[in-house]
Amino acid sequence: MYEDFASVYDELMDETPYEQWCENIVGFMEQYGVSKPERDAGDVLESERNLVLDLGCGTGTLTELLYQKGYDMIGVDSSESMLGIATAKKEASGSEILYLCQDMRELSLYSTVGTVISVCDCVNYILEEEELVQVFSLVNNYLYPGGIFIFDFNTDYKYREVVGDTVIAENSEDCSFIWENYFDEESGINEYDVTIFVQEEGEHFRRFRETHLQRGYQVEQMCRMVTDAGMQVVAIKDADTGEDVNEYSERVYVVAREQGKKV
Repeated sequence: MYEDFASVYDELMDETPYEQWCENIVGFMEQYGVSKPERDAGDVLESERNLVLDLGCGTGTLTELLYQKGYDMIGVDSSESMLGIATAKKEASGSEILYLCQDMRELSLYSTVGTVISVCDCVNYILEEEELVQVFSLVNNYLYPGGIFIFDFNTDYKYREVVGDTVIAENSEDCSFIWENYFDEESGINEYDVTIFVQEEGEHFRRFRETHLQRGYQVEQMCRMVTDAGMQVVAIKDADTGEDVNEYSERVYVVAREQGKKV
């Protein structure tokens, strides 16, 4: 996933509200977290506390925005192609973000971090509950004492009632796509096949296709898995409205706190 797609990802996602997401995350960190926008702190423990990990960072757009806010950033993604674009942005901006190519189910860091974030429904790509609990357990393991995990996810309601079996097409001058979506009610798995046409030379276009699978989760189900992984849920919000979640919420923020470690 996100190999050929990576080359056009930013163009196709140009309406993604990254700036608003950044403000939301900073708000959660200020209200619940331990990380401060203070890079190059002298004390080792303070440096770890201020580290922020972007888990499933993709092409690094949000990672860069948080770095610009003053946070010391690490970006992790399983796609080398996506990280290649993120690294190019890093070189262009002069930021000092550390990027690591890892599957979130095998997360391995050199220290604890004060905050872990994972947005744009990255956790929906984990299709089995036991594997998602494993991811959450790894996050808890690498969180600084009292640190927080901020993530979003698409609800089963969104896949079942909003996205459903739909086809979306978009045409631009040098890049077009067809997005075919299928939702399996029994398994709760959402499959979308993306066919992309990219202009490469003159009137010639290259066609490629990727298939992505995501699972819809319920809020109660997600909170149980967070608790099973050893963290405490401290906030749940509708990611689109900022209000309390309801039966029609399509995307949800969860803020969870590390428990058990001592400084």
